[in-house]
Amino acid sequence: MLITKKIVADKIAACLHHDCTLAQLVDWAEQAMMEDEFEESALPAIRAAVSRLGVADVRAFGLA
Repeated sequence: MLITKKIVADKIAACLHHDCTLAQLVDWAEQAMMEDEFEESALPAIRAAVSRLGVADVRAFGLA
């Protein structure tokens, strides 16, 4: 599945609206990083955002 800016935004919005848990968001981000299929036009920004979400469950890197 190709990860786009819209998909990342939708995943974050779902978590903020309590439609998914932080653990589910982290799992999705970790899986997305392993699959490494990101939209080329915004690759650095998307990859940076998803990688940050992937470590959100680690206290030192958690989301505030």
